[in-house]
Amino acid sequence: MDKKHLVIGVIGADVHAVGIRILEYAFREAGFEVTNLGVMVSQEEFIAAAIETAADAILISSLYGHGELDVRGMRDKADEAGLEGILMYVGGNIVVGKQPFSEVEKRFKKMGFDRVFAPGTPPDVDIYYLKKDLGILTSSEKEAGKLIEAQNAKREELT
Repeated sequence: MDKKHLVIGVIGADVHAVGIRILEYAFREAGFEVTNLGVMVSQEEFIAAAIETAADAILISSLYGHGELDVRGMRDKADEAGLEGILMYVGGNIVVGKQPFSEVEKRFKKMGFDRVFAPGTPPDVDIYYLKKDLGILTSSEKEAGKLIEAQNAKREELT
């Protein structure tokens, strides 16, 4: 099976570089090909990289709280560029202020994101859902995923 390709980066004026490097490492160790665009990435740069690399997913990180503004319209732009149906995830501290995660998640899903991750979500959770959504989970990963899904649901309740 060919490795799945991910485009990752930190959107907008956000310069939080450490977390995206940790995710890059974790995704590579999990068997993914990764194009890490780094920090201060525009929507257009994510889309161009996804086209250039024939990416299977775009993963957007934001920690400075303005992710909600930075990603508006991204699904429409991706679709217009020929990336209809590409898997899109967003995560981190993606809104200003303390808000119930369930409300934040609904807003981002309405904007076209397939998955939305709360601050502090461990990389193994991202990896599990990526493999699940891309249809590449092994039988042992499916079994382990039951625990990950239960823990993730509990974590999201607390945020």
